Amino acid sequence: MKKEQNMKIRELYTKDEPVISFEIFPPKKDKPIDVVYDTIESLKDLRPGFISVTYGAGGSTARTTIELASTIRNKYKVETLAHLTCATSSKDEISGILDTLEKNGVQNILALRGDLPTEKGFKFPDSRNFKHAGDLVSHIKSHGGFCVGGAVYPEGHIECKSLALDLQHVKEKVDSGTDFLISQLFFDNELYYDFLDKAAQTGIDVPISAGILPVISKTQMEHIVKLCGCNLPPKFTRILEKYANKPEALREAGIAYAIEQIIDLLSWGVDGVHLYTMNRPKTTRKIINSISYIRDALTKEIA
Repeated sequence: MKKEQNMKIRELYTKDEPVISFEIFPPKKDKPIDVVYDTIESLKDLRPGFISVTYGAGGSTARTTIELASTIRNKYKVETLAHLTCATSSKDEISGILDTLEKNGVQNILALRGDLPTEKGFKFPDSRNFKHAGDLVSHIKSHGGFCVGGAVYPEGHIECKSLALDLQHVKEKVDSGTDFLISQLFFDNELYYDFLDKAAQTGIDVPISAGILPVISKTQMEHIVKLCGCNLPPKFTRILEKYANKPEALREAGIAYAIEQIIDLLSWGVDGVHLYTMNRPKTTRKIINSISYIRDALTKEIA
């Protein structure tokens, strides 16, 4: 039997239609993996261009990430994107993971630096070959055969002094071989469009997917703001204030806001939309079903 050819995700962006993709994450150590497989089962018929699988801090879910990515690709026949972080890894460790991904038929990797350890006295590898994500991109490309994605921050990385400087770092990452980019979440589309203009002016010429997260709880929102410091436009702030003590209403309003964001993004002509599912298939289905008429119209228009 002829082995099915894997598709490099960069090829999806050449089809002149927006790429809709999902992100899932491995379960915590005390949770069964079957829960995640149920999520994948519930999402596969929504026609995602690919499903990405996150990678735990310091590689804590490396084995599970590889297992999930392999299953998505080989069992469910959906293209997959395995996250890979490098800040605390040696070159040999990364090479070993690349070998395992290759053996499992996973050809697409999202190359990330990852969070730096905060525990006192943490011992980094003797030779820190991966101080930046660009270092990881170069190593993956030297390994051969992989399509590599990278992350971008529409409002600038929280550790960077300015968006302009951050975009220079992204340009270096693209020059290292990054094939496409996925943005951190944002809630202001106009800010995102301005970011795309600045990225183009910087010479960043690879496809960029817009990262969207439906906010369904106040606690989730507080964590997001602390983590990435993203701007909250007045319209979104009013929703949070109005429904802060009404969980169900906030959930529905958060989903509605995400739908409105995505429809506007698709109408503007973005390369793709990457939906952070948080392993909540019902929420994801509701969003995708609500934008299906826009998605279908764009496909017919292109055809």
